[in-house]
Amino acid sequence: MANGTATPTDLDTRLEAHRTELTGYCYRMLGSSFEAEDAVQDTMVRAWRSYDKFEGRSSLRSWLYRIATNVCLDMLTAGNKRARPMDLTESTPLAQAALSPRPDNTWLEPMPDARVLPSSHDPAEAAVAKESVRLAFMAALQRLPAKQRAVLILREVLAWKASEVAELLDTSVASVNSALQRARATLAERQEPGAEAAVSDPLDEDQQKLLDRYVAAFEGYDMTALTALLHEDAVMTMPPFDLWLTGTRDITGFMTTLGAPCAGSRLVPVQVNGLPGFAQYKPDPDKGGFVPWAVQVLEISEGRITGFHCFLDTQRWFPLFDLPLHLEAETDQVEQGA
Repeated sequence: MANGTATPTDLDTRLEAHRTELTGYCYRMLGSSFEAEDAVQDTMVRAWRSYDKFEGRSSLRSWLYRIATNVCLDMLTAGNKRARPMDLTESTPLAQAALSPRPDNTWLEPMPDARVLPSSHDPAEAAVAKESVRLAFMAALQRLPAKQRAVLILREVLAWKASEVAELLDTSVASVNSALQRARATLAERQEPGAEAAVSDPLDEDQQKLLDRYVAAFEGYDMTALTALLHEDAVMTMPPFDLWLTGTRDITGFMTTLGAPCAGSRLVPVQVNGLPGFAQYKPDPDKGGFVPWAVQVLEISEGRITGFHCFLDTQRWFPLFDLPLHLEAETDQVEQGA
């Protein structure tokens, strides 16, 4: 089809074919679910408006990535770096625990796999894509200057050639290689908490059994059973609160004190950030049934849960995951929407 003869429907179809991978790219760049979707929408609008100037000297995909990169770099000029609680403060002993919220734009945000991981017939490619949206890797990306971030994602996650990245960024191959080297050095300086998370795709039998035991322990609010599943140095976070806890004693102690209203909760499986997760619904004392409370993201290593991250802004997260905002009392499980 010639460039100038694309009908609106044809062009919409061609642009939409790239939405998921572009959302994944913008999410890695920005660390925010909603900012990523805004960036992709802006990219699509810019592409639509300037399509008549696109001369086909590169592929449509490369051209869209160029636009998306520029959109993200513009959004990152404010210098805001998304973070996890452990990136900002020291771990708090349970005796000193206080729930102090920070603004939404502080936090690295969760993202449903389906919105950022395009289907792939290459298992190795799919594994890299999943690993590159895990919370620990996303947090590591936030430590990089914006252009180094773009170079690392394009070269090491998306497997672009240095010459292709240089063309996209209007720079030299030497500059791209130098930026990649500096980015690698920065990431090597510090091992991010959660970086050791090892989750098979699909889950192997032992990992699935671990999750089944976790669901039984959490829904039964059995702290003895839960302790047996947690690594002794497990970490629990609860954005938008900056509090984070380390170790089974403090985690289970919190759950039986400040977190006691979560007893009797129901968990619905979700696929989030390349890791297993659950939508947690806690009992609704007023209307009966269950109301949204958190999207949980679990990190697993060597047969234990090492990270237990609860994102509490349910009015934002549950619609993002196509989850209902109420469960009936007799409903133990629901199917996640498409």
